[in-house]
Amino acid sequence: MTSTNLMTGKHVVATDFDGGEGILVDLNTKKYYQLNETAMVVWKGLEQGKTTREIAADITSNYEVALDRATISVERIVDNFQNYKLVNAK
Repeated sequence: MTSTNLMTGKHVVATDFDGGEGILVDLNTKKYYQLNETAMVVWKGLEQGKTTREIAADITSNYEVALDRATISVERIVDNFQNYKLVNAK
């Protein structure tokens, strides 16, 4: 995964909960996906038009995690979003 900008699918509705977790609902497939706190940070970053590198930097500034580990986590989450067709390249 590169730092290419991605955009969230218009067919996906996101809801976050107080604890930082959330769900995504794909209106095309009628499937929902439960997200942990990190995945919600990634989703919100993509909604704001941030690159994967920017999202990883946000995670390191808010959580005690090294940039290389945060980058791997963000890339893995984004890959999952792409596999489920929840995001698209701009």
